[in-house]
Amino acid sequence: MSASLVRATVRAVNKRKLFPTRAALTLTPAAVSKIRLLLQDKPEYIGLKVGVRTRGCNGLTYTLEYTKEKEKSDEEVLQDGVRVFIEKKAQLTLLGTEMDFVESKLSSEFIFNNPNIKGMCGCGESFNI
Repeated sequence: MSASLVRATVRAVNKRKLFPTRAALTLTPAAVSKIRLLLQDKPEYIGLKVGVRTRGCNGLTYTLEYTKEKEKSDEEVLQDGVRVFIEKKAQLTLLGTEMDFVESKLSSEFIFNNPNIKGMCGCGESFNI
């Protein structure tokens, strides 16, 4: 059983060129630092799991959860000592995506800069591919 983490926002990326990488998901240094901080007091968890659920006004939304083990169909992204697992259902939607962490006076959240998004809702929480 895993616990929900924090809120995640989606951004469509169309003006910036993302170059293909080997990993389905790349993490910014801010995301790596935040994940490391979230996991440091939770030795029973080995990383975060990213998934997608049908929800919101535009179809899909990302989920983030702590995970204790890698499922057989999960894809593992290991970057700078941080492990992020991608559920099978989310793997194609995340190809080429950059995961960032942004803090402002009003919010702190993971941001998925995804070049595959065709549309998203006004609040930025749901998207379609």
